[in-house]
Amino acid sequence: MIILQAMKKLKNTAALKRKIQNLFTETGRKMLNYKQISTRLDLDSSEMRNAILLALKQLEADGIIEEIDPGRYIAIFKHQFVFGTVDMTAAGHAYVKREDKEEDVYIGADFKNTALHGDTVKVSLFAHQVNGRQTGEIVEVIKRAKTNFVGVLQVHYNYAFLIPDDKKMHNNIFIPADKLKQGKNGEKAVARILEWTPENENPIGEVVEVLGKPGNHETEMNAIVLEYGFEPKFPDEVEKEASKIPDKIPAAEIKLRKDFRKTLTFTIDPEDAKDFDDAISFVKLANGNYEIGIHIADVSHYITEGGKLDEEALKRATSVYLVDRTIPMLPEKLSNGVCSLRPNEDKLTFSVVVEMNPDAEVLSTWFGKTIIHSIRRFSYEEAQERLESKQGDLAEELNILNELAKILKEKRFKKGAISFETQEVKFRLDENFKPKELYVKIRKDAHKLIEEFMLLANRKVAEYGNSLGKAEKKKTFVYRVHEEPNEDKLRMFNIFAARFGYKLEMQSQKSIANSFNALLEDLEGKPEQNLVQSQAIRTMSKAYYGTKKSMHYGLAFEHYTHFTSPIRRYPDLMVHRLLFSYLNQGKSANEAHYEDMCKQSSAMEVKAAEAERASVRYKQVEYISGFIGQEFEGIVSGVTDWGIYVEISQYKAEGMIRLTNMQDDYYDYDADNQWIIGRRTRKKYQLGDPIKVIVAAADIFKRTIDLNISDEVVLRVGLRKNLKVEKPKSKVKASRSSGKKRRRN
Repeated sequence: MIILQAMKKLKNTAALKRKIQNLFTETGRKMLNYKQISTRLDLDSSEMRNAILLALKQLEADGIIEEIDPGRYIAIFKHQFVFGTVDMTAAGHAYVKREDKEEDVYIGADFKNTALHGDTVKVSLFAHQVNGRQTGEIVEVIKRAKTNFVGVLQVHYNYAFLIPDDKKMHNNIFIPADKLKQGKNGEKAVARILEWTPENENPIGEVVEVLGKPGNHETEMNAIVLEYGFEPKFPDEVEKEASKIPDKIPAAEIKLRKDFRKTLTFTIDPEDAKDFDDAISFVKLANGNYEIGIHIADVSHYITEGGKLDEEALKRATSVYLVDRTIPMLPEKLSNGVCSLRPNEDKLTFSVVVEMNPDAEVLSTWFGKTIIHSIRRFSYEEAQERLESKQGDLAEELNILNELAKILKEKRFKKGAISFETQEVKFRLDENFKPKELYVKIRKDAHKLIEEFMLLANRKVAEYGNSLGKAEKKKTFVYRVHEEPNEDKLRMFNIFAARFGYKLEMQSQKSIANSFNALLEDLEGKPEQNLVQSQAIRTMSKAYYGTKKSMHYGLAFEHYTHFTSPIRRYPDLMVHRLLFSYLNQGKSANEAHYEDMCKQSSAMEVKAAEAERASVRYKQVEYISGFIGQEFEGIVSGVTDWGIYVEISQYKAEGMIRLTNMQDDYYDYDADNQWIIGRRTRKKYQLGDPIKVIVAAADIFKRTIDLNISDEVVLRVGLRKNLKVEKPKSKVKASRSSGKKRRRN
């Protein structure tokens, strides 16, 4: 009996030591005394006092904690450091994406120090985990993602604060009075962080530009551009370098190129396009085959590597297409001038020319520098009219190309390509840039025709790049990489899709692709189409640029790159330079240098997409603000403990129904089942539920839409007596148990 009691006491002491050690780890470098420990562990009794003091002495002897002052201890960290990028949440905590592993490190709100979203940081790992996830503390900011922030000025007597628009920026920026640049209270401005130490709650900054009154169209659109790190104007030295580029093509340059000026050539682009990257040439051959040229603007001829133009192009890495404007990668002299493949002008191009039989089989491929002369500029609508009516200029040629494009597409899908036909929201604006119409862009055969031949050119260039050099030492090339989706994400998507009656077959990659396509086809025209498609895209791995060859999963191509848009994408310019060099027996380019440029291009591509979405969101909210009090059909697109998100089906705009505004019942949030459920009525709202809503408010400053349930009165008078009562399968969280403000991550 004595031995058993001794063993039990020893076991209890070990458990207590673990609890105390975990507490020190969780609190980081904070000192703790006996009282603080006993209170936090809820062991505040005279019996436990000696046990805690004994455990503290043992932990000190083990070298785990150190006594700084009498009775006050601090953890001794055996530092293990990792590096990564900060992914901040709207809730205040963060994750660091490690460079050495896929696993993220959880950073509590008290351990971020001065790190901001996107920063490259050094992290000290903690010994304990939270919900199975590695935890740590940011101890050094290696590189800031950005130092300029857009927000609204809050001006006081001799100082001001900039309240950032960015929901992932949780600290207001302190602005001394002499750094205000005449900014006034309530105005939107851009502030630059000058210094920030962990001792200060707020970074210190200065106003670099006053944008104007919030809600004004020009103010808000400029704010979006600057918020995501793009500059509306080019530096003077860049414009100066561009202005020196001659408009006329020298005769000596023409002699170095294959001449396609007498070959039938035309472009197909959006009605409002100004930068024409690509053109198609078409010839019927005597043997019954077709010679098809995919001609791309030869931007590399005009931009010297390492020059001011090139440096600025790499910095931007992409053009940005907002609702009302384009922020180009290149100055107008190039993007809309010498490089743009405008009709009835001689233009320098880099081309992929294929001979193709009527079955769309490529029999031969040629790459090289060319000169073209486009005789016709088609809008997509004009080209589509020829495809449908079979009438008009070049109708025969367009229809032959369309048939070949359809065969190419069919071949892709047989190999396992996935058809992500996303729904793109477009606007018609009035003279004051107010949205007078919102519609969903419909992609027709004319769009798909051009797309298939651009895909063909990109694939052929990538195949050539991959063929260079010996297997053990390939020449450096740039690829567009899209890896296979994560199996866990696919399983989660399957659970999500099952709510709508859809299912993925996951026996093989081909079965996944086939069932994805069947699902996307079944979705066509249904209320849940946009929601399920968006979730499907999130399930996929994100495409990026890199020098290591990898298949493109979504297109089912073993080799793929981007070659066809050098006016608006820097990676295409890189590919042009590499291809031209290797066609002329050049040595392999520096892989590390090109990998760095690929990373820059991938990062800026993400920012451009975010900026484009922000501009669409701004105009959606502005448009919906004209429908206050009106009823719409929607679908539940998100469920949280502070409200349910609903996508208005007609306009693809998402709003929120706050739980505090749902007066018919008290709702609890069930995270496992992703629904909210009424305590009295057992009424549930879950992902995918159809729902009728009334627009309650639209805030264009915050870009938010508030909704109410349109049948709220019916619910309130209790006409749901026949509802089946279901007990929650898991623990639920009270939706209004705290007065704290809730925000979506």
